[in-house]
Amino acid sequence: MFEENLALLRTHHKNVQRYRQLLETKLTDFEREYIGKRVLEEQVAIEMLSANAPSEATTPGPQAA
Repeated sequence: MFEENLALLRTHHKNVQRYRQLLETKLTDFEREYIGKRVLEEQVAIEMLSANAPSEATTPGPQAA
Protein backbone atom coordinates (compact mmCIF):
# COMPACT_ATOMS: atom_id res chain seq x y z
CA MET A 1 0.00 0.00 0.00
CA PHE A 2 2.81 2.40 0.89
CA GLU A 3 4.59 1.73 -2.41
CA GLU A 4 1.35 2.30 -4.33
CA ASN A 5 0.78 5.66 -2.62
CA LEU A 6 4.37 6.65 -3.27
CA ALA A 7 3.99 5.83 -6.96
CA LEU A 8 0.78 7.88 -7.11
CA LEU A 9 2.50 10.81 -5.41
CA ARG A 10 5.31 10.69 -7.95
CA THR A 11 2.84 10.56 -10.83
CA HIS A 12 0.87 13.55 -9.55
CA HIS A 13 4.09 15.49 -8.92
CA LYS A 14 5.33 14.80 -12.46
CA ASN A 15 1.97 15.91 -13.85
CA VAL A 16 2.22 19.20 -11.94
CA GLN A 17 5.72 19.76 -13.29
CA ARG A 18 4.58 19.04 -16.83
CA TYR A 19 1.57 21.36 -16.54
CA ARG A 20 3.74 24.15 -15.13
CA GLN A 21 6.09 23.79 -18.09
CA LEU A 22 3.10 24.07 -20.42
CA LEU A 23 2.01 27.25 -18.63
CA GLU A 24 5.34 28.80 -19.62
CA THR A 25 4.50 28.37 -23.30
CA LYS A 26 2.24 30.43 -25.54
CA LEU A 27 -1.35 29.41 -24.79
CA THR A 28 -4.81 30.75 -25.32
CA ASP A 29 -6.73 31.99 -22.29
CA PHE A 30 -8.94 28.91 -22.48
CA GLU A 31 -5.93 26.54 -22.53
CA ARG A 32 -4.28 28.42 -19.68
CA GLU A 33 -7.45 28.21 -17.59
CA TYR A 34 -7.84 24.49 -18.29
CA ILE A 35 -4.25 23.70 -17.37
CA GLY A 36 -4.51 25.86 -14.25
CA LYS A 37 -7.49 23.77 -13.12
CA ARG A 38 -5.57 20.57 -13.81
CA VAL A 39 -2.65 21.82 -11.68
CA LEU A 40 -5.05 22.50 -8.80
CA GLU A 41 -6.62 19.04 -9.16
CA GLU A 42 -3.20 17.39 -9.09
CA GLN A 43 -2.16 19.43 -6.03
CA VAL A 44 -5.35 18.42 -4.20
CA ALA A 45 -4.63 14.78 -5.02
CA ILE A 46 -1.09 15.17 -3.65
CA GLU A 47 -2.40 16.76 -0.45
CA MET A 48 -4.98 14.00 0.04
CA LEU A 49 -2.44 11.25 -0.49
CA SER A 50 0.02 12.97 1.82
CA ALA A 51 -2.61 13.40 4.53
CA ASN A 52 -3.49 9.70 4.35
CA ALA A 53 0.12 8.52 4.38
CA PRO A 54 1.27 7.06 7.68
CA SER A 55 3.90 9.16 9.38
CA GLU A 56 7.04 7.75 10.93
CA ALA A 57 5.75 8.80 14.33
CA THR A 58 2.67 6.57 14.08
CA THR A 59 4.28 3.67 12.25
CA PRO A 60 5.40 0.90 14.59
CA GLY A 61 9.12 0.43 14.55
CA PRO A 62 11.13 -2.77 14.91
CA GLN A 63 10.74 -2.65 18.72
CA ALA A 64 6.93 -2.88 18.51
CA ALA A 65 6.95 -6.65 17.91
